[in-house]
Amino acid sequence: MAATPENPASATPRRKAGRHRGEGQWAVGHFTPLNGNEQFKKDDDGLNVRTRIETIYSKAGFDSIDPNDLRGRMRWWGLYTQRRPGIDGGKTAILEPEELDDEYFMLRVRIDGGRLTTEQLRVIGEISQEFARGTADITDRQNVQYHWIRIEDVPEIWNRLEAVGLSTTEACGDTPRVILGSPVAGIAEDEIIDGTPAIEEIQRRIIGNKAFSNLPRKFKSAISGSPLLDVAHEINDIAFVGVNHPEHGPGFDLWVGGGLSTNPKIGVRLGAWVPLDEVPDVYEGVISIFRDYGYRRLRTRARLKFLVADWGAEKFRQVLEDEYLKRKLVDGPAPDQPVQRWRDHVGVHKQKDGRYYVGFAPRVGRVDGATLSKIAEVAEQHGSGRLRTTAEQKMLVLDVEESQLTSLVAGLEALDLRVDPSPFRRGTMACTGIEFCKLAIVETKARGASLIDELERRIPEFDQPITININGCPNACARIQVADIGLKGQLVLDENGNQVEGFQVHLGGALGLEAGFGRKVRGLKVTSAELPDYVERVLKRFQAEREDGERFATWAARASEEALS
Repeated sequence: MAATPENPASATPRRKAGRHRGEGQWAVGHFTPLNGNEQFKKDDDGLNVRTRIETIYSKAGFDSIDPNDLRGRMRWWGLYTQRRPGIDGGKTAILEPEELDDEYFMLRVRIDGGRLTTEQLRVIGEISQEFARGTADITDRQNVQYHWIRIEDVPEIWNRLEAVGLSTTEACGDTPRVILGSPVAGIAEDEIIDGTPAIEEIQRRIIGNKAFSNLPRKFKSAISGSPLLDVAHEINDIAFVGVNHPEHGPGFDLWVGGGLSTNPKIGVRLGAWVPLDEVPDVYEGVISIFRDYGYRRLRTRARLKFLVADWGAEKFRQVLEDEYLKRKLVDGPAPDQPVQRWRDHVGVHKQKDGRYYVGFAPRVGRVDGATLSKIAEVAEQHGSGRLRTTAEQKMLVLDVEESQLTSLVAGLEALDLRVDPSPFRRGTMACTGIEFCKLAIVETKARGASLIDELERRIPEFDQPITININGCPNACARIQVADIGLKGQLVLDENGNQVEGFQVHLGGALGLEAGFGRKVRGLKVTSAELPDYVERVLKRFQAEREDGERFATWAARASEEALS
């Protein structure tokens, strides 16, 4: 049985707590809450807030919401208060939460494995138009996010989502978040193994289960059997990556402890091969280690990556095997390097059944409810009713007959959804930014869209894969450290000494191919207004100086600071 504050006697065998207060690890006897977040979670499980939303808050309105529910437990159901309009980025870290809070919410719909039907997408679009002022962003974790949600409307939104098999359960909070999955699971010609059954069993066993609803912080997961490594496995708390074992056949390589934010870490391999039917057990073991041994004293150290860094892969695997699985794992090989740079599945691709899937690119994940409803209609006319979201803010229509391809592509292009996008449209991602996010310092979505337009106009001949990730603050929701060009939002001084929106620049990060973090050039910051000029300049230098076949990240690692400035 798991260690819990209510049931310490059932904890995993532990060392006696020392004189110091420790890191708040349950498994070593530290059950006393050491910060406000741990206290409100001990006072009441976040999953319980749904009843209050349905019976009290949605009827009495925003002002009736308890502060610990408003800024804490409501996240367990996908709800964050959004930023009050008109507050500039310079006040983000200065104002109290109640001064930043608007009386509207972001609501996140979790889409495990990125799997959607046209019926589900149509409902998502209808909710957007009726309750969210048309907003609906595709995230880099395969979810959809609404804004402008009123608390009064939340129960009806839940009813509509759940009627078609969708949920907001644990889409946020200190919980097991959405499970990323390959958007071409079960259909790709080159797939090593289909991880869908494992995702479904983890959902059934873990999501909404109070044994796992009080974690030290969020827990991010990914499962993919694609050789393209298409779920950013290196930066998840746990990831299962498709591999072929020389003796046992297809299965998964186990990674733990990845994550970005202000202390980025690439996940580590445990050197273990996991067969498909054992993935849920191993997942449960790893998340239980996080729950029981994870650091709960400081929020800044409460992610699994810090425990993994302190323990190392060998000890982590030993604890997993000895205390949780009660058996040894099979040693296994590392995944092969992907053969291509793009792993977003954009374009027209043949499925293993002879039909096709078609991937397309919105601008920086920004769509709207009306567009989503039209995508559902176009997909229903040309496919089987199955769609997917990707971990790169893209979407796919599955199961298209060859005779339907031309018509489908035309229908998507008419919605400004590119099947053959420029490298800039394809490779630019952006987080929510200051428009709605209370942590943001600068605007991102509109900045990213305008940057795409400018680069397409200025250097239309550019044809190399390039990722440009734009983040509104240091928290790296848009994965700035692992982009070719990562842009971290901050306030900077312009040429006249005025404080304006701008970015610190990271160059040469990568995932998949020689994964690593980008390089920061000393003092390299650009204003938002200067951003198109800067990116154009550095990309033209790359074009001029690159060796045959050289990637941007490789060039950026060897280029002079002058060339990167």
